[in-house]
Amino acid sequence: MAGSALVPAAVHAQDGATVEERLERLEAMIGRLEARMDAADASGTAAASAENVAIAQEMRAAVAETRAAAQQQDRIETRLAAVEEKDAQGFRVGQTQFTLGGYVKLDAISQRTSGGQVPGDSINRDFLIPSLIPVGGDPSDWDTHFHARQSRVILKGETPVGDKTLGGLLELDFLVTDGGDQRVSNSYLPRMRQAYITYGGWTFGQAWSTFQNVAALPDSVDFVGTMPGTVFNRQAMIRYRTNSGISIAVEQPETTITNETGTRILPSDDQMPDLVLRYDRGGFAVAGILRQFHASGRILPQGGDSAFGYGVSVSGKIALGERDDLRVMATAGEGLGRYMGANIVNDAAIDANGNLDPIPTYAGFAAFRHVWSDRLHSTIAGSYFKADNPVDLTGTGPTDNVWNALANLIYSPVPKLDLGLEYMYAERENEAGASGNLQKIQASAKYSF
Repeated sequence: MAGSALVPAAVHAQDGATVEERLERLEAMIGRLEARMDAADASGTAAASAENVAIAQEMRAAVAETRAAAQQQDRIETRLAAVEEKDAQGFRVGQTQFTLGGYVKLDAISQRTSGGQVPGDSINRDFLIPSLIPVGGDPSDWDTHFHARQSRVILKGETPVGDKTLGGLLELDFLVTDGGDQRVSNSYLPRMRQAYITYGGWTFGQAWSTFQNVAALPDSVDFVGTMPGTVFNRQAMIRYRTNSGISIAVEQPETTITNETGTRILPSDDQMPDLVLRYDRGGFAVAGILRQFHASGRILPQGGDSAFGYGVSVSGKIALGERDDLRVMATAGEGLGRYMGANIVNDAAIDANGNLDPIPTYAGFAAFRHVWSDRLHSTIAGSYFKADNPVDLTGTGPTDNVWNALANLIYSPVPKLDLGLEYMYAERENEAGASGNLQKIQASAKYSF
């Protein structure tokens, strides 16, 4: 029975050793015991040999059991570590893991316009809206405006369902909403930016349009930066994306029409959803869209009419060296109105027969991002938009072209804090040839969480 004392002695030897190291020493001891047993057999001590065989078998069984328990413990610890890591990023309710993110941002803006004064309550004071650049008027002074309306809150939820994950996202900010004025409280109502469900490759809800490639947007201090040349749209949709990078979506339809006085009309009686097909590969995306426009006799003088529009957008991000990149987008089509530059021009005009005539548009941008150091980076960017408005149908008020350029410097003194400074110049010309420019100096402080 002296051999049985080897087990506790081996297990407790060298407290700093791992379980696997201790098991290896036990197996070595068993090997030596078996060698002694062979020697005992040779000397004819059969009884002692039988007892030692039983001890060796018990020890091997104990080693196997201990190893299995250690492996199970490792698996449990790995799973616990994964859960703890995930819990550190959020909180759990039942089987659902929630995470909270977003940012708080202050924008300090000073801008002037050459073609007229931007009203104090205009969204064009908060970020660039190309169609709202005044033209044909008297120049303004430098107008200063502070706000924190771009601050954003994002709540995500994930629930395991079999081998898939059921997820949801709700995103809010305070731009483009009513609320208190700038005299006392500067209060603003929250608005829903995105709210969608995901399951497998499916998306149900309001999200960025499949026609837009958000990953290609430049790193700007202004809310968008290159708005004139950017596809920019969020709306309700049903979308499916395959593992090969192909996405197909049906999205919210909305027709915008320009009448003979240049006024925007929203018929609000659309019949067919917008159809989008997109392919992503690496950092690039190619997207095509097919739209139907519809207006009833309530809008059109000769009775209702429908027409089709279409467009193609190519966009992506090209790595230049280890940390720099070039981001580009080019888009063209007929009837893309509300998708381009925050609805610079409308989707269609009304011809002499009272029918809908889709308006051709062309747009694009390029943005170069340079990383000076781990804490400092810059972007220079430019964008352009052109519309072929049928002026005999729309008048000369709508925008013919608009472009802008910007340069910025963004410094991150500590992780999650960005301090930015940006200069922007933008210019708009309408179909009458009247033009106006906007110059803007913008500073920001942004804490991301």
